[in-house]
Amino acid sequence: MGVCDEEYLLRPWLGQPYPLGASFDGVGTNFALYSQVADFVELCLFDEGGAEKRIRLPEAHGFVHHGYLPGIGPGQRYGYRVHGPYDPMQGLRCNPNKLLIDPYAKAITGEVEWKEALFGYRFGTEEQRNDADSAAYVPKSVVINPFFDWGNENRPRIPYNESVIYETHVRGLTMRHPDVPKELRGTYSGLAHPAVIDHLTRLGVTAVELMPVHQFLHDHALVARGLRNYWGYNTIGFFAPHSGYASQPGRGTQVQEFKAMVRALHEAGIEVILDVVYNHTAEGNHLGPTLSMRGIDNQAYYRLVDDDPRYYMDYTGTGNSLNARHPHSLQLIMDSLRYWVLDMHVDGFRFDLASALAREFYDVDRLSAFFDIVQQDPVISQVKLIAEPWDVGPGGYQVGNFPPLWTEWNGKYRDTVRDFWRGQPATLGEFASRVTGSSDLYQDDGRRPFASINFVTCHDGFTLADLVSYNRKHNEANGENNQDGSDDNRSWNCGVEGPTDDAKVTALRQRQQRNILATLMLSQGVPMLSHGDEIGRTQQGNNNAYCQDNKLTWLDWSKVERNADLLAFTAAIVELRHHHPIFRRTRFFAGSPIRKSDELRDIAWFTPDGAEMTEENWEADFGRSIVVFLNGEGITDLDQRGERVTDDSFLLCFNAHSGDVEVTLPDQDYGIEWTVIVDTALGEVHVPSGPFSQHESVRSARSVKAGATITLPARSLLLLRRAAEAR
Repeated sequence: MGVCDEEYLLRPWLGQPYPLGASFDGVGTNFALYSQVADFVELCLFDEGGAEKRIRLPEAHGFVHHGYLPGIGPGQRYGYRVHGPYDPMQGLRCNPNKLLIDPYAKAITGEVEWKEALFGYRFGTEEQRNDADSAAYVPKSVVINPFFDWGNENRPRIPYNESVIYETHVRGLTMRHPDVPKELRGTYSGLAHPAVIDHLTRLGVTAVELMPVHQFLHDHALVARGLRNYWGYNTIGFFAPHSGYASQPGRGTQVQEFKAMVRALHEAGIEVILDVVYNHTAEGNHLGPTLSMRGIDNQAYYRLVDDDPRYYMDYTGTGNSLNARHPHSLQLIMDSLRYWVLDMHVDGFRFDLASALAREFYDVDRLSAFFDIVQQDPVISQVKLIAEPWDVGPGGYQVGNFPPLWTEWNGKYRDTVRDFWRGQPATLGEFASRVTGSSDLYQDDGRRPFASINFVTCHDGFTLADLVSYNRKHNEANGENNQDGSDDNRSWNCGVEGPTDDAKVTALRQRQQRNILATLMLSQGVPMLSHGDEIGRTQQGNNNAYCQDNKLTWLDWSKVERNADLLAFTAAIVELRHHHPIFRRTRFFAGSPIRKSDELRDIAWFTPDGAEMTEENWEADFGRSIVVFLNGEGITDLDQRGERVTDDSFLLCFNAHSGDVEVTLPDQDYGIEWTVIVDTALGEVHVPSGPFSQHESVRSARSVKAGATITLPARSLLLLRRAAEAR
């Protein structure tokens, strides 16, 4: 290329103010950046050797600075320098010496190198402006090729009530998988490998919920301790798939690789849900680095303290909160969400600390602008929307208070199920509410049982194996003197803290895991498994492994063979759920007959002696054992043809006592004969594909007559199905 040719290609046309970001059209690239405070904006292009060329964007319209460069295409690295006011006391932090990541970058390459030049002030004196150039230490935005062959891809579009969600981590799921090639482990391609997809389909999950895959940074404090931001809740790019999860890191290749992963999962009938972090960014508080939005338009993008705007409102515990009440911040969030649905083909989102997005001013407002916009958006309103319904600010715990389109991580379900199975008193009534869909939380505003995303474990806290093996957290490896992480674990170690050779303790722990997994899959609502719980994954008692990017958190696939019984039990109980609509109703139980001619209600509760629970029983919190009748003829759901759904009827028997309990089955009005389908004491599940039991002696389902008394072993669950002749 000659000098004249280069000068021509780098002479910007006016371009367009929309869409924001860098948009390649096959000939050249349009660049557009919003900043109301900027005097002018320079686009900075970087060549292979890191040399920089600065081009002033020639036009601004509606505070969007833009320009078009013919000949600039995919793979081009770029950034911005924003010339404007610098007055931190007024919340203004423009500094053209800081290279800035495009908030709309579709790909980002490189990692932050933690140098003083990244900061807007001199170390040791916050008041002194730092004019050192940061370009050498900042990740670069990348122009991408938006074109991708999706083939004949069909999105699964699985209804909520038929969903089983598997929360997982792109890197942690595959780093130790022996059948995934080494060069693909820990990547999008690794997650899409047939060996991984085979495990997911064998397990019966219908969706993977991926921990953050938006481009994120490794915090300076962690890097200084030799650790990494493993979880990824430190976003710096809301449009860019994290480059560290690409098998061939390069200029935009992560976008194509992510799309190929989604396509492979969809072909297997598995949806992709993203854990997204729109509540804050990696720029932190007033002492944080200037990497992107802080230097572009600090007042627009962040919530500042009203009477002292040099400081940031912090509802997230990370130093800042995104300003979701500003129209352009809202536009950023909505444009990002639409991009991931329309261009990347994801099927839904789980919103981290979603209450922070609902804060119009101070209090959480469930009718905030963000929810209003989502409600009317023709794209976002049609995908799965899952809220983590809390933040760290006052009044931030909002379980049950999100609008009708939304589902929620049900923290009350988690706590109640944990308490029940560890034998805590005064949990029976709430336990009954939680396993039947938490109508007290979701029915009044017209939501359905599937508004409750039921989980007992997730990335944050103990794994399932650790939940039954530790009474206390053991986070010493994090380097914070074991002071990080929650102390309210509601766990029980079954008598010994940590690993043990005691066969009785080990057997009890295995039973407790089966109890929790069975409860999760037989509850109304949408079950969510934490990856590896099906094979006994452990973090050795670490309940806050956010910084442990190593074997402590990576899934140990050798446990597939070592804990084959647990895996088979989990897969069988998931299959049972899929086969029986009584466990995944779309409407709440009414507690009354479905027809006037039918004296049986759609649900009934019994004491262990076979008597129906009375109001006095509930108020007295009758023991730690209970039986519930689920009437398969009382389902009010309709199928796609508008016909009423029916199913078998079941008895669910729970015993959280430390001793056996004698249970008398209901009289013949409820069923003449019952068959044991699930027995967590024996690890037994009977499903259409055949029975599974870890005990060879269990070959066929056991039958029990109405009114008979059976022994419900200590800390166990029984599921019985009514025989075909009904009653």
